[in-house]
Amino acid sequence: MENWQRAFKESLTTLREISDRYPIDLESLQSVVKHYPLRVTRYYFDLIREPNDPIWRQCIPDIEEIKDIKTPLDPLNEKGFMPVPFLIHRYPDRVVLLVSSTCPTLCRFCTRKHYLRNSHLPETTNPLDEAIEYIEKKREIRDVILSGGDPLLIPDELLDEILGRVRKISHIEILRINTRTPATLPERITPSLCKVLKSHHPLYINTHFNHPLEITPQSSEACALLADAGIPLGNQTVLLKGVNDDLGVMKQLLQKLLTLRVRPYYIHQLDRVRGTSHFFTSVEMGLKIISGLRGYTSGLAIPHYVIDLPGGKGKVSLLPDNVKKEGRTYFLRSYLGEVVEYPDEED
Repeated sequence: MENWQRAFKESLTTLREISDRYPIDLESLQSVVKHYPLRVTRYYFDLIREPNDPIWRQCIPDIEEIKDIKTPLDPLNEKGFMPVPFLIHRYPDRVVLLVSSTCPTLCRFCTRKHYLRNSHLPETTNPLDEAIEYIEKKREIRDVILSGGDPLLIPDELLDEILGRVRKISHIEILRINTRTPATLPERITPSLCKVLKSHHPLYINTHFNHPLEITPQSSEACALLADAGIPLGNQTVLLKGVNDDLGVMKQLLQKLLTLRVRPYYIHQLDRVRGTSHFFTSVEMGLKIISGLRGYTSGLAIPHYVIDLPGGKGKVSLLPDNVKKEGRTYFLRSYLGEVVEYPDEED
């Protein structure tokens, strides 16, 4: 067993382990973890400075999660865009291949929090056979994104096999991996992993850092190993109330990412998925942050601010000077050519 696998296995998965260090209401939170499991790596747990700080809010269960009963389970209609198991085909030329069913740390704001569990690591590519055959048949697909769960929870040998099978498809030009391991399980980024990834270029990785506290010597070294392997790194940040809904915090995060050779790619408006409403921010807040960044820091540090529209209508990028506002509702044009509405926080 490798060090990262041991670290993953030793993750905290019970409230009792949390209560050994911090006072929590075990009885009330037990009802939360019955719906939404708990998993947090010891590394990430050790980043907590005090209860309810930005790290705590991202990984420790909150009673507010089960008070939210009206928000959709699958706001992006991912199941509706799943022609075969483990594959999402929403945009014409790219697909998402779901290769893992869990993450090192189960984020409390996750879009797929209803489907991710504390399950075992995958041991075979067999479940993906139908998905890979689908990609082979659809010649318009040129870009494959590995997601999950976290793709880097797969052992090196299995990841190499999956990437190799997809890379052999003649019309596939680009491989991408979306992973939070540099921020939550930096032990996973090893020289042997980087050797595997380097053999499948052109390959891109999007990391997921939400707060400057997540940038540590360990996560910095993880990003350095990936960058030194010639892998372009981007970052997708989610705008979260009580975590990073502040211009100063966001600017510090984005500037620090550049020092790690990680290019800020997206700030996501949080998907309106059930169990996450206590993290919702207004669209005005996102626009205020972008406005405060433009002209006040390097353009390299300014990501796209995007909303993933409900129902799977696609991402739209917002700027302070190009959003049409009528009352409290923003009207946005989707990639399907439709004009749709996106309600603000209090609607």
